[in-house]
Amino acid sequence: MPKVSSVIVPYASYLRVYEPLAAFPEPERAHWERYARRPDRPSYQDELRRSLADLLPTPPVPVPVHESSDAFVTEVDGALCVCPWSTRLRGWQALEDLPQELPAPVLDAVLPVVVRRQAAQDYERWLARNPDARPWIRTSTWQVPLHWFVLVSDGERRYEKGSTEVPPMLRYRTPMVQARRRTARALRTLRNAIDEGPLLDGLVDVGRWLEEFHPRSLVELDYGGLVHVLPAADLDGDHSAADVAEGIEALRLGDGAAAGEAYARLVERWRGVRDRRSAN
Repeated sequence: MPKVSSVIVPYASYLRVYEPLAAFPEPERAHWERYARRPDRPSYQDELRRSLADLLPTPPVPVPVHESSDAFVTEVDGALCVCPWSTRLRGWQALEDLPQELPAPVLDAVLPVVVRRQAAQDYERWLARNPDARPWIRTSTWQVPLHWFVLVSDGERRYEKGSTEVPPMLRYRTPMVQARRRTARALRTLRNAIDEGPLLDGLVDVGRWLEEFHPRSLVELDYGGLVHVLPAADLDGDHSAADVAEGIEALRLGDGAAAGEAYARLVERWRGVRDRRSAN
């Protein structure tokens, strides 16, 4: 296997769903039960490094040949819950979005057209056999999509500044039932206040995605690698979930001025993050 740099890739944030073991059929359930007892379970940084390693050969390997057997594991009220990586499926889906993310000359240099075409054909064949497949993880580069914050509350925010031995961390965790309830309430408010827009469209999409999972699942919004490129003061003062909730509540009450102020805070905060993307 090619040697990969230990440098942490800094750009990605994640929306994850952890499902209870009861949501998985056998023999998959038994696999995850055994897997959860492993003391050497890999981290999201390991997943990123593996993906980078696949891009080093010539030609590159944009999507793993086999689906990952790894997952993130946590406990919810004493019940074991897992979030499978589903790296192969996510790789195919990410390839579909690349033309919107990279200029054509850069994309062709990183992943030649013939490689992308073969991957697309493989995905089409696989999807015909697995029409109901969906990933447990959504990823966004250089930002946290604003509609993700609708799913969580400021009281569920957990921020750790980290140290030389422990990296910083900013995440939210909420029960699936709460995430669905907040999504439904926000959709009612937004549909009454606006006709269309990226926040409304994104919320409709993520709401449909959440409906695919077990009702006793856990939803996690993780800033992931973004914590390595944002100053500690910015992270400490980042209460985007509170700003989103305040803006939606203002819309519900018909207070356009207050909604505009909350939105302006969000735009200013995340413009700084996107500026770093342009600088890179």
